[in-house]
Amino acid sequence: MADLGTQFAVEVEGVVNARPESMVNDKIETGKVELAAERIKILSKSEEMPFDMGAEELNLELPTLLDHRPLTLKHPKIKSIFKVQANVAKSFREAAEELGCVEVFTPTISTSATEGGAEVFKLDYYGHDAFLVQSPQLYKQIMVGALERVYLFSHAYRSEPSVTTRHLSEVVQMDCEIAFVEKFEELLDYLEFVGTEMVGKASEYSKEEMKFLGVEMPAIPKKVPRLRLREAQEIIAKETGSGRRYDPDLTPEDERVICEWALREHGSDFVTITHFPTKKRAFYTMPDPKDTEFSLSYDLLFKGIEICSGSQRVNNYEELLSRMKEKGVNKQGFEMYLQTFKYGLPPEGGFSFGLERITMKLLGLSNVREASLFPRDMERVDLRFSS
Repeated sequence: MADLGTQFAVEVEGVVNARPESMVNDKIETGKVELAAERIKILSKSEEMPFDMGAEELNLELPTLLDHRPLTLKHPKIKSIFKVQANVAKSFREAAEELGCVEVFTPTISTSATEGGAEVFKLDYYGHDAFLVQSPQLYKQIMVGALERVYLFSHAYRSEPSVTTRHLSEVVQMDCEIAFVEKFEELLDYLEFVGTEMVGKASEYSKEEMKFLGVEMPAIPKKVPRLRLREAQEIIAKETGSGRRYDPDLTPEDERVICEWALREHGSDFVTITHFPTKKRAFYTMPDPKDTEFSLSYDLLFKGIEICSGSQRVNNYEELLSRMKEKGVNKQGFEMYLQTFKYGLPPEGGFSFGLERITMKLLGLSNVREASLFPRDMERVDLRFSS
């Protein structure tokens, strides 16, 4: 048909034949067959595309890629990213359910700032103050009082004045919260099980997509190496000559270095870092009773970046009130949350994964925005605020 153009939506009838051996294309699923068209019906026409969608790579600058999101999502390689992401989410759900967790659905509008900080989006809610949640933390802790083990997918919002390759203003979190856990090491076992199982299964489910994208399978160990923060900083200092042995957290460069060490020394793309300073963690984080300067907290790093954070929680009502006071967190807005502890919550803890970050690192993408269907940041809500 002379008027048939690229990106037209068409219905084609014909005969499927084997391709001549010289024309077989092993890179695509239909590479061994061809369709001899007998009837073509145009369902919808397309205007001329602003760039070549037939190219193997789009090779567009990130702003252009996102400015034309409805179009670029159709490209085979971009589509593959989100097929893999769907398998990450599927594999998280399977791992959480293997631990006996029940899926729950929590709100994204709250009366309080989850962590007591200022990096929240404030709403006028029928004439009352409300906030988009920074995380589902308060609600998932309430839910373990009822269901004991829960997991959830939640959108979380942070009004951070930050434009980096690893931050977004809206992200998808995948959380587990588990009650009747008193041993810190047990929580680490659960964390590492979910993390490695999720990435491992997602990689298996996505073999074709990862091959198509030219991505190697991740190195998943039988046992994830564990380091306290200060131990990790000593290793980093030896590796790089840096003097950041007493910083309260790892820098992005530190995360990259310690992950390179874990891969070299332990054959692992994962490493767990524990015992961050108590004063730098949220009020609900339990201090280590053996050394209260440090907390029973943890980050799971994967391929050079933190993909998960969590802790054992303070579950004693009076201690929680004391920690809130120390952190300058006003009880107002936390009344429902505090009921949970006033009337008895068992020892518990949990962790939270970032869906976009995992997708970015699993596929070797250079920017987390590439792993978000419709990214929100300081410069964009669908459309750029300035061009």
